[in-house]
Parts: sequence; C-alpha cells; structure tokens
Amino acid sequence: MSGGDVLKLQAKDNVVIALRALPAGSELQGVAEPLSAAVMQGHKIACSTIAAGEDVLRYGQIIGQAKVLIKPGEHVHTHNLGMDAHNLQDYEFATQKDALEPIAGQRTFDGYHRADGKVGTRNYVGILTSVNCSGSVARFIAEAVEKTGLLDEFPNVDGVVPIVHGTGCGMSGENEGYAALFRTLSGYAQHPNFGGILLIGLGCEVMQVSDLVGGRSIRADGALRYMTIQHEGGTRKTIEKGLEELRGIFEIANRATRSPAPVSEITIGMQCGGSDGYSGITANPALGFASDLLVRHGGTTILSETSEVYGAEHLLTRRAQSVEVGKKLIERIHWWEDYTARNGGEMDNNPSPGNKRGGLTTILEKSLGAVAKGGTAPLADVYQFAEIVDKKGFVFMDSPGFDPCSVTGQVASGSNLIIFTTGRGSVSGYKPTPCIKLATNSEMYARMSGDMDLNCGDIVTEGISIEAKGEELFELLIRVASGEQTKSEELGFGGAEFVPWQIGAVM
Repeated sequence: MSGGDVLKLQAKDNVVIALRALPAGSELQGVAEPLSAAVMQGHKIACSTIAAGEDVLRYGQIIGQAKVLIKPGEHVHTHNLGMDAHNLQDYEFATQKDALEPIAGQRTFDGYHRADGKVGTRNYVGILTSVNCSGSVARFIAEAVEKTGLLDEFPNVDGVVPIVHGTGCGMSGENEGYAALFRTLSGYAQHPNFGGILLIGLGCEVMQVSDLVGGRSIRADGALRYMTIQHEGGTRKTIEKGLEELRGIFEIANRATRSPAPVSEITIGMQCGGSDGYSGITANPALGFASDLLVRHGGTTILSETSEVYGAEHLLTRRAQSVEVGKKLIERIHWWEDYTARNGGEMDNNPSPGNKRGGLTTILEKSLGAVAKGGTAPLADVYQFAEIVDKKGFVFMDSPGFDPCSVTGQVASGSNLIIFTTGRGSVSGYKPTPCIKLATNSEMYARMSGDMDLNCGDIVTEGISIEAKGEELFELLIRVASGEQTKSEELGFGGAEFVPWQIGAVM
C-alpha cells in the first residue's frame, strides 16, 4: 500500500517506508499520528504501536524487536530497533520447491565457444599469479604487452588481465583457507571468459604452481603456460619469457570469434553492495524476476554472501530441491556463526554504516531484501566458495558479504556475467567478467549515472512494475553477454577487484 509519501510492503507490517525525505509533523496515510521527527528517504516509520520487545515486521517478516515502546509516527531505526539472535525462524526443508515453467523457444546470445563446451562472454587473456610475490612481475608483463603493441596483432583478444592478490604464502598448506585459494585460482584458470592463461609463481611459496597444474589438462584448448620467477632467473628474464609465451597464447585466443549460443550457457553471479532501504523494494526483486527468467530458459544464477542472507535463510530452505540441499545451507550458516564468534564478531555486525544511513537497521532486514535477488526458483544446490557450479538453475555459493571477495568466488565458480544492485552507489568491475550495475533509487542514479547501467528507482518514482523492469534487465544482460560494454568496463574497472577469501591464520 502506498500513500504517495510512504509504502507499506505487506498488510501485516507494522512499519512503512518513507519514499522521500519527510519533515516532522507530516501526516501520512495509514499512520495514526503525525511524524514525530524528520525521516530520511528509505527509512522506516511505525504505523501502529509497537510494544517493547515486540517483533517489528517488514516484508511480512521479522526484522528485529523494539527496544522500547514505539508509537505511531515515530522513526524506527538503530535507536529503538534491535535483534534477538536467538529469535530466528524455524526451518522447513523442500516444502516450496515447485519448478518454474520452462519458456518455449530458444533465446541466444553471441558468445565464445570453448573447447570444454563452456561459452564465454568476453575473450581476455589472463596472467594469473600463485602468490603475492609474483604480482608485480605479472603487472610488468602486462605493461610490456601494452608498450610493445603486441595485442595489435590479435584483434579478437579483448585484452590482457593481470590477476594479482595478497596471499599464496604465509599460510597452512592443508587447511580450508588453502583449499579455498586453490579452488579460486583453478576456477580462474578454467574460466570461459579467458581465451588463455599465463600462470606465474615465485617458486618457493606455499601455493606451488606445480600443485596447481598437477600434471592435468587444466584447459582443453591447451592455452595455458606456466613459469616461476626463480626458475627463469629473475624479473627481466621472466618478463622476456612471459612475452614469448603470451604470443603463443594470443595466437590461440585470437582464433575465437563470437557465434550464437543458447542463453542457457549464461551463468550470473548476483550481488548487492552499498544497499539501502530501497534495495529490497526495487532493484533486488527486479533482479529476482530476471533470475527466474534466465532459469526458465535453462540458465544458472548464483546467490551468495552468506552473512547477508542470515535471518532469511528459512525462505531459501523452503525452496530447496531436497532436504539435503536445505541442510547444506544451514551447515554454512552454523559455520558462519562459529567463524564470527571465534574472531570476536557477531552476525549483526553487518549492516555497514552506509547501509544504516540508507535506512537498513538489522541484518535480518538487510537479508530479507538481499534474498529477493534470488527470485522464486527452487534452490538446486549449495556450493563452497569458488567451487565450480555444475548444476543449472538457481544455486547458492558460500561467501563473505564483502563484495569484491564474494564476486571473486562467483567468477571462480563459473559466472560469466555479474549483476550488482546498489543503493548508496558502488563502483567496481570484475575482469574477466562484465558487471551490470543496477541503481535502487532514482536520486542516486541521476547523481552517479556514469557508473550505473540501469535505474530501478523508477519502480517507485514512475510506477514501473517489477516484472517490466525484470524483463528490461533480461534483455540488457543478453546484450552485455553478446559484447555490449557496461559502464564499469568503459571506465576500465577490474584490475584491483580480485580478492580471494583469506580464511585462517597468516603466518
């Protein structure tokens, strides 16, 4: 129910959402008393009396409990809304797993068909590093490619991307942190948006190049070369050898050209960052509708950020294909509860200060809006961070809520397209995978239109339906998968956002 100035999302909600900045004394439809103090856009207002300790409801779901008596017309936020960590919902498993109706007729996009059967949306060559110690040399090689004009000979190659990071050594060679990094590097080495890979190590690190290669055929096209700086004889000799090896890789990658592929070969990593009070009303549900459309066409969508579905996971367990799949998600939730506790944190340390300025108060509220990105499709499976996704449909991949890290895992898992919703205004890109940015509100879109690909704020300001916006996004993602550049690509983002998840002690 909307009264022009406020929006009530579900009939049983006891808060409404401010659709613009409202001054004190404003009289609002569905709110018995005038506004007691000024409230910013996206923030919550009590529409009925809420007793101390009583549940506060948004989306028809619990987002926390009142710390004190809250009267109609009062601002509801951090000063009077808290969260009882022991008052989360009961779980049900596989009770709402009805399959979506497939869409007849094959939609296609123009992609790069790889030897292993996967299809890329871009055709980069990557310089992948096993350890931070080889990061500078990887960048030196990429700079040498630029200076020499070597890529001018290979017009079908989109560019060369140094994939550098801050780990790979000073770690155990056996724990879950090592396993996560191994999956991440292996996933990038096999990614369909890379037409070839040059893998560089220092030589003495924990994450050994020989272990990554392991005598196996990582790429079916043979477009992978590897070396260590110590074996080659230092920096200059490694740069020279790297350029020599890259020429051979470029020759293989340059043979690839775009040709039609079914949209079922698109895998989308779905993200939200810099969220606000509009995220769960506009961009996230629009992305959810587009996610369902892609799943109905046989494609794959990946929801992640485990710490940002906390408190809404019960909605996902109900959609699990099986009890076993639902329990896999809850196992990850319990792991996160332990992980945060042993590191002196708690799950409600999220939302961030920016989220709170945008109107979000508790992790329950943020999570309920974030889960909307996943639409209504059944949950086909749950994967570890950076684990290769081998099932079609809607899936979940475990990750932190830190966006660059979460996207890194999704790309390693096989995402050849990222869709990112933001309310405060996030700027980032994720080579080799293009990133579509969705603005949750029209004001931010107007202010940062140079970074945003699609405005979803018009769902509120212009009355555009979520379905129509989701269909608009679906057509945009097909165009981007076929080569249309996103704003982050035009700006050159993607060189600093590779962030593997560092789990465990740094030694």
